[in-house]
Order: sequence, then structure tokens, then C-alpha cells
Amino acid sequence: MEEITDGVSNMNIAQDTQKKNRIQVSNTKKPLFFYVNLAKRYMQQHEEVELSALGMAISTVVSVAEILKNNGFAVEKKITTSTVEIRDESRGRPISKAKIEIVLGKTDKFDELMAAAAEERARDGEEQS
Repeated sequence: MEEITDGVSNMNIAQDTQKKNRIQVSNTKKPLFFYVNLAKRYMQQHEEVELSALGMAISTVVSVAEILKNNGFAVEKKITTSTVEIRDESRGRPISKAKIEIVLGKTDKFDELMAAAAEERARDGEEQS
């Protein structure tokens, strides 16, 4: 019985170490602005957001970060690049993939810009009615 309790305790610790402000961008067909808007929502809840990608999705993460920076929503805090080994099931051997992690923090104007965007959306909604 004690072993089960230890296992459950260790499981909870593992869940706690997973970051709640990380966005893992994949190379799926999600539009670029899906990730831009998701990052804005994460930054509303947390002071910073971590964007992470492997391989072909790296260009998407860099574009998202640049859009947020150029529009005054975020500042770059940290960029980490590395190579990770992933097991290729079809070939039965490990393959190397490039990985990037970009940590962005809120700018001083973040809340002001988000409020202005929300006000503009509300005004557009009134005009359409």
C-alpha cells in the first residue's frame, strides 16, 4: 500500500513541474494568429509565456514572437536552442531535431494595448448590429 501512495505522490510532483505558461507549437495547419492570440491570453494570466517548437515549426514560433514584439505586446527575455533525439518508429533509429524555446515577457504597455483592442472589437460589434 505504501508503494502506491509513493507512486501517486511522485505523479503529482511531475504534474506540478510542467509549466502552465508554455505553448508548444506544432507544424499542424493551425493559423499563425491562433498562436499569437493564445500567447496574448497566456500573458494576461502570467507575467511571461514560453513558446516552444521542434523542427519545421521553429519558423512559426519565431514569427509569433516577432509579431508580439513588433506590436508592443512582448519583450524577449530568453532564447534557447538545442538538438533533441527523437525515436523514429518507422526506421527504428533515433533522429535529431532542432528545438527552440523563446520566453517572452509583458511590456509595460501590454494591458493598455489589450484594453484598446477589446474596446475596438466592442465598437466593431456595435457597428455590425
